[in-house]
Amino acid sequence: MTAVLFDYPKSAAFGRVLPKSKIYEHASPSTAVKNLFVRQVEQITWQFKLAPETVNLKGTPSVPEIQLFSITLKMGELKRDVLQCIDQAIPFPILFELRYEGRVRSAAAFKRPSDADKSKWVISDYFESAWQPSEAPRTPLPVVFDLEALYARLLAPLMPFPARPGEDLQACVERTEQIRSRQRELDKCETRLRKEKQFNRKVAINAKLRQLKNELEAMSG
Repeated sequence: MTAVLFDYPKSAAFGRVLPKSKIYEHASPSTAVKNLFVRQVEQITWQFKLAPETVNLKGTPSVPEIQLFSITLKMGELKRDVLQCIDQAIPFPILFELRYEGRVRSAAAFKRPSDADKSKWVISDYFESAWQPSEAPRTPLPVVFDLEALYARLLAPLMPFPARPGEDLQACVERTEQIRSRQRELDKCETRLRKEKQFNRKVAINAKLRQLKNELEAMSG
């Protein structure tokens, strides 16, 4: 998927380096996750703050602000645990731009307040674009009426399956997660089929494979 880089307005520039220690204070990561920060993250910059006072769009209970974090990497990969830790530490939706050796890629999870406890956030799987040159042209922010609509438009290019007509962002994210789950199940079935020697069991696994493929086609079509 080609990266979509947005041209964030100067009025929303924040530009503050965020010490890893501040993330640790608010997210309480495990030793293993702290080690990932040390090995993989060079620097985290809170680059832009999209808020009513910076972009002249009203906030909503689900999306009061949107943050853009730039993460300079020490190597060309970043484990999802690191992004999740940052998302747990910051109580707003976040979009990430990952930078490494003159290239950039976008990444984000869909983040929303919990239905059970509005002070807690539900974080989806992560979606990301392909790498592209850091100096690639940027797209102006879409014209919308509030920050919630802006958030949906900023996340849409990262979604591996486009929204269906009338499907909102949350429903599209949930369908995408179901597709990923079915795909993992299908991969396991194919592995079992290759190893299975008994004919009767092969027949049963093949039937399950057909069912999963039909479900995947229905969900992703």
